[in-house]
Amino acid sequence: MSALTRALERVPRPSLYRTTQRVVAKAFMIACRAQIRGLENFPASGPVIVASNHRALVDSIILSAIFPRRVSFIAKASPLNAPGIRGWIMREVYKVLGIIPVDRSSRRGAVAALDPALELLEAGGVFGVFPEGTRSRDGRLYRGRTGVAHAALSTGAAILPVALAGTERVQPPGATLLRPRPFTVTLGEPIRVPRAEGPQTGRQRRELTDRVMDAIAELSGQERADVLK
Repeated sequence: MSALTRALERVPRPSLYRTTQRVVAKAFMIACRAQIRGLENFPASGPVIVASNHRALVDSIILSAIFPRRVSFIAKASPLNAPGIRGWIMREVYKVLGIIPVDRSSRRGAVAALDPALELLEAGGVFGVFPEGTRSRDGRLYRGRTGVAHAALSTGAAILPVALAGTERVQPPGATLLRPRPFTVTLGEPIRVPRAEGPQTGRQRRELTDRVMDAIAELSGQERADVLK
């Protein structure tokens, strides 16, 4: 059984996904007065890597709900281990939206998470990732990790830069419940990446990752922090 097959076993039928997606998106639009800019930049077909800045735990849920195509996101596994009803809710949300949990404390876990990403992209799907690796607690945009470039160079997928603003007020650090606060999602123009011929180099991955982070910074207006989180 492939890594992609195992991942997709956790995802319900499209009808349930689409119904849930519409309900969640409408709830965000009404309660948070969400603004979506540049949605026309989302490619209608072909493999796409959604690369976004990261402001709050709820970010992957927001992006999965509002995008026109189904997105599988890498996200921290830690929210699934929360006690009580919060943990149960997060497990159900991850399952319905097809979010793939990753153990960030384990390098092996993070690397293994790229296996279903590459398979999904080879099949023409959409995969989401936060190149910073974790949330920014101080509002700055941190240096991107090169997994996004590795996935793009391996598959030839387009990279769609995305900037979130205000989601840190919807779910501040440590908050259990979401708050009805305005937020904005801005989509930039896709970065087209040809499939790498031959082995990739670290320099190729770093240069492409920096290009992606530059695009996100231009969309978000965040101050840069040239260090890895």
